[in-house]
Amino acid sequence: MRTLYLIIICVSLWASPFATAHAQIGDDGFSSMPLPDSVFTRIRGCSFPTMPDARLRRSDLRYLRVLHVNLDGQTCQGELICNKAIADDLLDIFRQLYEARYPVQSIRLIDDFGADDERSMRANNTSCFCYRVVRGTSKPSKHALGMAVDLNPLYNPCVRTQRNGKRLVQPSTATSYVNRHASFPCRIDRSDLAYRLFTEHGFRWGGAWRTTKDYQHFEKE
Repeated sequence: MRTLYLIIICVSLWASPFATAHAQIGDDGFSSMPLPDSVFTRIRGCSFPTMPDARLRRSDLRYLRVLHVNLDGQTCQGELICNKAIADDLLDIFRQLYEARYPVQSIRLIDDFGADDERSMRANNTSCFCYRVVRGTSKPSKHALGMAVDLNPLYNPCVRTQRNGKRLVQPSTATSYVNRHASFPCRIDRSDLAYRLFTEHGFRWGGAWRTTKDYQHFEKE
């Protein structure tokens, strides 16, 4: 009788909402789940606006945990928020990057940097979701929908040439990495593993754009 009682308790716990939520967490360091309340509290009023765009819904976002190898060769646990439409893509991409020991310096929520893109990029932080509009417009960026990733942004800056001929580099500390023929760590080009993996999964690379060159940027429709 005692044995039967214990079995009933175990089955009840396994079927509980708590157990179901945690069953989505992989034991290999890679997982995807709807935004937990603790994570949503972190981003509310920061990367996720207090008064969100009608096109942005919490239920459309996923919280990912991934392993990565930093530039010192150390294995680190990273976290990303992305659109549910690309969650499986990103898990597969970052798992393959990790298995290849491809260096990714930092993968932290941009909220750790006050949702400040410049600060995050200067720290060479890889990120995905952050609600913001395309510069000079009211149109939400791909990051605002969780459909774009910026990878190792310090070494792969966004370079714009303005109408007055002035060149704008983001992050501003990345001018040494504008020359894409120079040799330096984590440089993304068409022979790079990250480029191959993202494009195989249907992402477009900002480094292939005609005018603005956003070497860190991969986005999907």
